Amino acid sequence: MSSVAEFIWRPEDHAWTRDSHLAQFMARHGFATQEELHAASVRDTAWFWDAAMKDMGVEWTRPYTSVKDESRGFPWTRWFGGGQVNVAHNCVDRHVRDGHGDETALFYESDSGRVGESCRVTFAELATLVNRCAGALRAAGVQAGDSVGLYAPMQVPTVVVLFATMKLGARFVPIFCGYGEEALRERLASCEAKLLFACGTLTRRGKPTDTAAIARAAAAKVPSLTRTVWTDTGDWDAFLAAGSPVTDCQPTAAEDACLIIYTSGTTGRPKGTVHTHAGCLAQMGKELRYAFNVRPGEPFFWVTDIGWMMGPWEIIGCLLYRTPVVLFDGAPNFPTSDRIWEICEKLGVVTLGCSPTLIRLLMRATDGRGPAGHDLARLRVLASTGEPWDETSYRWYFEHAGGGRCPVINISGGTEIVGCLLSATPLTPLRPCSLGRAALGMDVDVFTEEGRPAPRGTVGHLVCKQPSPSMTKSFLHDDARYLETYFSQFPNVWYHGDWARQDEDGTWFVLGRSDDTIKVAGKRVGPAEVEGVLTAHPAVSEAATIGAPDELKGQVLVCFVVLKPGRAATPAELVAHVAAQMGKPLAPKAVHLVAALPKTRSGKILRGTILRVYTGSPAGDLTSVDNPAALEAIRALPR
Repeated sequence: MSSVAEFIWRPEDHAWTRDSHLAQFMARHGFATQEELHAASVRDTAWFWDAAMKDMGVEWTRPYTSVKDESRGFPWTRWFGGGQVNVAHNCVDRHVRDGHGDETALFYESDSGRVGESCRVTFAELATLVNRCAGALRAAGVQAGDSVGLYAPMQVPTVVVLFATMKLGARFVPIFCGYGEEALRERLASCEAKLLFACGTLTRRGKPTDTAAIARAAAAKVPSLTRTVWTDTGDWDAFLAAGSPVTDCQPTAAEDACLIIYTSGTTGRPKGTVHTHAGCLAQMGKELRYAFNVRPGEPFFWVTDIGWMMGPWEIIGCLLYRTPVVLFDGAPNFPTSDRIWEICEKLGVVTLGCSPTLIRLLMRATDGRGPAGHDLARLRVLASTGEPWDETSYRWYFEHAGGGRCPVINISGGTEIVGCLLSATPLTPLRPCSLGRAALGMDVDVFTEEGRPAPRGTVGHLVCKQPSPSMTKSFLHDDARYLETYFSQFPNVWYHGDWARQDEDGTWFVLGRSDDTIKVAGKRVGPAEVEGVLTAHPAVSEAATIGAPDELKGQVLVCFVVLKPGRAATPAELVAHVAAQMGKPLAPKAVHLVAALPKTRSGKILRGTILRVYTGSPAGDLTSVDNPAALEAIRALPR
């Protein structure tokens, strides 16, 4: 949230914005302002998505005959009826066909930064690897509609598996490489993965982690898995040699699933969001083109992981336009805090994406020269997503990393739409911490608790009043939960679960989650998922988890545990237990042993009240609390 009203970046001060893809699209269709275009894009969403797909140059193997079919209602809208389109063809194959094989598709940078541990991959080289991997997948029995899991960081084989899986019409399922055994097992079992590609050793800050042990233990408990392929050993090369290369893409319908990404919610069990070939190309392609203005040959570097939405988002969205992607497999402040700036200088990065948490880390660093010590002249756009900004960090990013000349294209959306609801663009005047405007084609609003549009300048629930092509096709195996999550709050309106505000001048801000979902350094986790891991410990009877504010990470996990009578466990032991099951990045900052958890008379744990009391805020209305003494005990805990 910004405490000042001034705009710190204006598009009219920068000549390149007038030649941006968005400006050209507006001129082509006769719109004088972005506001006019947005109004038209939601007045007739079918017109907009049809026009955008054509402007993006997406190639169809069979043209669609209708853009949108809402006959079954908003939650079940179908897009681009009758059309056939494939992500791998649009992002890899056609570029080689059209004579761009020698252009760079990928840059890879390892954890160490040492010479020889980075590489460049052309489109021709990528196509060869994808075709060989697709052939090996087919030889291993993978067919259209099957799921292929991946438990590896941002490495070249990761991109190869993504496109090879989609080439066959199968479903790519990326899983965060920091997860522990149970989190990995649950996701692989849910999607009934047939193959798992896993990295045997994950190196961070020069220290190896035996991820093979985690992957083997999880895979042994997933009956559908027929094989695990290790991407960082000779097993990878042997796998690629196992089949005949596949050069032609499977004819995939627009609504065929190509990507399953799991996201946690307040009810604990991970939710499998399901995304289609056409939906990914439409939303990712729109955002990379109009919001980030990507161009062929201009390196794009977002510090992320393949297990989070932004990994597939940048790979698909950038390669659609022959924009090289920087794959970074390492810690962003190792060997020194200059690592990010060194990569930007070395590769001539044009677009850099960092989370607020990362910027807060880098701005406090004292072991390097910082952005001022590196040539960042090629940077044109800064980018961000994942969590709300604080103004100090935002201004540092804008002024020090971007030299005050690069817009911060801040976007907000989610895994469930593999894209954004709100987005700055090169034509948006920007205030600190803002998200600019509503994203094109997204009919967003701020609702009161009663389901009415909130007055400008007031905080309410972020909603979307019309469907878009990339919204998840239900949840995997769970239609009821999908409807409950997004459509039970307000009839026939997508409830996104964020607090938002649109100011009088049209500028948007997101102020955090309106449900219990916690974001730790941009990584989203449901409290009940953590609580489920805790209660699996033999000494634990009950648990509650909150996301406590943290200056560096935005939020950290703090857990409150009731032990079983006669059983013992230390807080350190329980922290280690969660880390082992969920991964070290999701280890709680603290575990407190308490006699009881505060609950309502109906037995509901009062996480929100716990959070307020623990952080020293007013507790609010306590009339529904069955055991107020439990809150007083939490208030007395050391911080």
